[in-house]
Amino acid sequence: MLSGLLRVLRSVRWYVRELTDESAYDRYVTHVRTAHPDALVPSRREFERERTERQESDPRQGFRCC
Repeated sequence: MLSGLLRVLRSVRWYVRELTDESAYDRYVTHVRTAHPDALVPSRREFERERTERQESDPRQGFRCC
């Protein structure tokens, strides 16, 4: 019974992280470490800042009034 509950909680946690894109940094770190092993991995704060700037600079992203 306890193992079933833990499995459900893990599934819910995974779903929420994917839904909110919280796992994007984890995927990025995995990608950098496998594809570019000598590259420095940015901190989560730097990653989020760059991601936000990239999204705001793209007119197809975000909300537009017109």
